[in-house]
Amino acid sequence: MQNSVLLSTALLTLLLSIGLFFFIRASTKDRTQISRFVTEQRAEPLFEQLQQYFTRRAYRLTDVDAARNQITFEGLVRPSAFLAVFLTLLAAIGIFCLSLVLSLLFPKAASLFPLLVLFAPIAGIFYWQKAGRSEQVLLRVETLETTETNPQSLLTVTAHRDELAEMRRLLGFKELEEDAIG
Repeated sequence: MQNSVLLSTALLTLLLSIGLFFFIRASTKDRTQISRFVTEQRAEPLFEQLQQYFTRRAYRLTDVDAARNQITFEGLVRPSAFLAVFLTLLAAIGIFCLSLVLSLLFPKAASLFPLLVLFAPIAGIFYWQKAGRSEQVLLRVETLETTETNPQSLLTVTAHRDELAEMRRLLGFKELEEDAIG
């Protein structure tokens, strides 16, 4: 019975270690999304407002396509020191748990397995190298046909999901549902 408990614990710990590996890898995944907003502003004042907003957020204007009413901003996304430390800590705990189980499975090498924790900083280094990257924000404005006297514009933004959430919060745009488009 002791052996079956040890083997099942080892299997569960191995599965958790695999999950931790994929969690650390996913921390650097690109999370670019497309959102559409409806606003009661004309295109030119809207472009000016958005240019001021993204300039304050350390983006720079890289391209203006007047024919398509599209502008492109680019900015450097810095990695989070907190997340790098957090991932290193998670990796250290996970490796330590795995080393405890391996020590029980292989008692002759039990003194060597805790040294595996020294590999935990690789998780933070991996995140730090992959998370710092240049990101683009694409803005496109289309004028909507309305029967009202107020003009409305459809703003299509392609950006990181956190940037979209912050823009929605600060500028107060109403997001358009996918079913309502077209």
